[in-house]
Amino acid sequence: MNPTALDLPQVDPLPDGTAKFFAICEDKLGLVPNVLRAYAHNIEKLNAFSGMYNDLMLGESGLSKLEREMIAVVVSAENRCFYCLVAHGAAVRALSGKPELGEALVMNYRVATLSPRARAMLDFAVKMTVDSKQMAEADRQSLRDVGFSEADIWDIAAVASFYNMTNKMASAVDMRPNPEYHGHSRSP
Repeated sequence: MNPTALDLPQVDPLPDGTAKFFAICEDKLGLVPNVLRAYAHNIEKLNAFSGMYNDLMLGESGLSKLEREMIAVVVSAENRCFYCLVAHGAAVRALSGKPELGEALVMNYRVATLSPRARAMLDFAVKMTVDSKQMAEADRQSLRDVGFSEADIWDIAAVASFYNMTNKMASAVDMRPNPEYHGHSRSP
């Protein structure tokens, strides 16, 4: 089944490096995310997307993995990106151990019980998403005031920017989340 509304089949056979990458995903996650399958129609595009994702979401940062996933969810909520809300909502549930946090971030992060640090971070990411031309020094200062470094502010902006791009791409091609994400990390 094609993970998007476009008829762009995955390269077959996959190059050895890509096949190995997909096997690692299957082993680690129990699935190959449909976003990767969608990009696999063009291995150069897949590698560029994966490289940026890996750097922003898994690379060295003063932001925790959970904080980065929280940014992904609130940006995706503003953009109403079905794929990312389902996939990254599952990641927030898993990383936080709190299904209610993932649900609150998907619906309205303002109702979530958040630390001042997390609230400032998410407010910044949402303002970037909704009206980036209005960003000002006061917005960056609000992050410094709760302990974010200059590099952390860069990372918040980079993660929010990445999800603004990927949300729009996923919506444009009707990218569908893997069905497994829906039940992931929910209370029994």
